[in-house]
Amino acid sequence: MARISGVDLPRDKHVFIGLQYIFGIGPATSRKILQTADVPFDVKDKDLSEEQLGKIRGVMDRDFRVEGDLRREVQSNIRRLIDIGSVRGLRHKRNLPVRGQRTKTNGRTRRGTRKTVAGRGQRRGMSKK
Repeated sequence: MARISGVDLPRDKHVFIGLQYIFGIGPATSRKILQTADVPFDVKDKDLSEEQLGKIRGVMDRDFRVEGDLRREVQSNIRRLIDIGSVRGLRHKRNLPVRGQRTKTNGRTRRGTRKTVAGRGQRRGMSKK
């Protein structure tokens, strides 16, 4: 089982797919890494030689920021937004959607499950006296 950047790649998948298990690597980046390292796309992970693994690791270390470094950078960017008090930072802090999505009816993924608040029922057409 190949281990790259602290992630075990699945043995029975093609290298092109296996690289995408690493945080920060998608299809385009995976393709670019394999082209630079001169590794065929359709080779399975278990069939990789140590030389090919070394080339892939070298390309990734040299050209790409992945896993821990990338996570740290993303967190520091979010922390900076919160510290300067930008709207995006406040939205992160309050755990709301950051990029302008509506929240009246949608946004359950970001906001979590519904919490019932007393006294906020449907009062259509009812007048309180």
